[in-house]
Amino acid sequence: MRLHRLTNSALSSAWLLSAAVAQAPSGPTLRDFLRFSCSELNIQRIDPLVTPGQIPAPHLHQFVGGNALAPSMDPSLNVSDVATCTTCTFTEDFSNYWTAVLFFRHRNGSFHRVPLMENLFLEGTRGGMTVYYTAPYDKKTKVTAFKPGFRMLIGDPMFRAPSPNADEFKSIAFRCFTTPWGPAPANSEIGGSWDTRTFPDKPCPYGLRINNFFPTCWDGINVDSPDHKSHVAYPSKGTFETEWECPATHPVKLPQVLYETIWNTSAFNDKAMWPEDGSQPFVLSMGDETGYGWHGDYLFGWKGDALQRAMDKFCGQDCPELKTQTIQEANKCSKAPIVNEAIDGWLDALPGNPQISR
Repeated sequence: MRLHRLTNSALSSAWLLSAAVAQAPSGPTLRDFLRFSCSELNIQRIDPLVTPGQIPAPHLHQFVGGNALAPSMDPSLNVSDVATCTTCTFTEDFSNYWTAVLFFRHRNGSFHRVPLMENLFLEGTRGGMTVYYTAPYDKKTKVTAFKPGFRMLIGDPMFRAPSPNADEFKSIAFRCFTTPWGPAPANSEIGGSWDTRTFPDKPCPYGLRINNFFPTCWDGINVDSPDHKSHVAYPSKGTFETEWECPATHPVKLPQVLYETIWNTSAFNDKAMWPEDGSQPFVLSMGDETGYGWHGDYLFGWKGDALQRAMDKFCGQDCPELKTQTIQEANKCSKAPIVNEAIDGWLDALPGNPQISR
């Protein structure tokens, strides 16, 4: 099995595409959202949100952000007071961000973890993901930054069908790159006609991108809720990109948080490795063959008022309001896993041995 490095000279044509994204007048540009990389912190079976304190947790997650990460992180804990480094390039961000992990299932029944790859303009990142915080595009509407202890969840690892919450369902999208960062046009809508809501049914020679947006309305009181969802909501009118209103139950407008994970599927395009019936071979770490069970977890950890300052200035990818570190410096931050088990190479079963289902 050979993984290809899908960056630098191999993607020279992608630079033209990315430049178009940065300059395209018909939609959001890199000046419209706080966009940054967070390198891998670790990959292991813990889940401070859903199964706090359980070691090991039922399935594998990939974590980025501050090194205060622990199996249990009570809302009373201000993680920015505890963490000593972050894998994110904004050094005042000690938040933790995590998602499920993607695996390839060979037709012989074995599994291989699909590695994460760097994003455009963020070359050199060691795995991890790209994180976006967006203030309203009108550059006038104010949002309220999250409070210490705040956390939330999107998706559900048990889903094998569309989420019953239509807004949540529309907030998760998959994109198959069959050419370098394409063939979708620059600035094409996430979740639009170029994307799917489940795993693609064809090889993705240049990677598989998974996006998930979090809700943008808050009840203004609770930093968490029993299901980690009820204290937040989607707009009751309009969308974040247009004129929008929050429901009366959740009147406080929040920044829009977006995760973007890009998986290097280049080693898994040989159809001889795929199931004999031609069905798609990817599976999420909790045993989901559909993609409907994709989920992302968020635990706020910005220092002081740093995020509020950035949102008040409607910061783009470059934000003079915030302190930064290089990607190489961010790559130096890590934390040894608490759960030590085989997660790489060809495996007879997924870590934790969850049931494979669709």
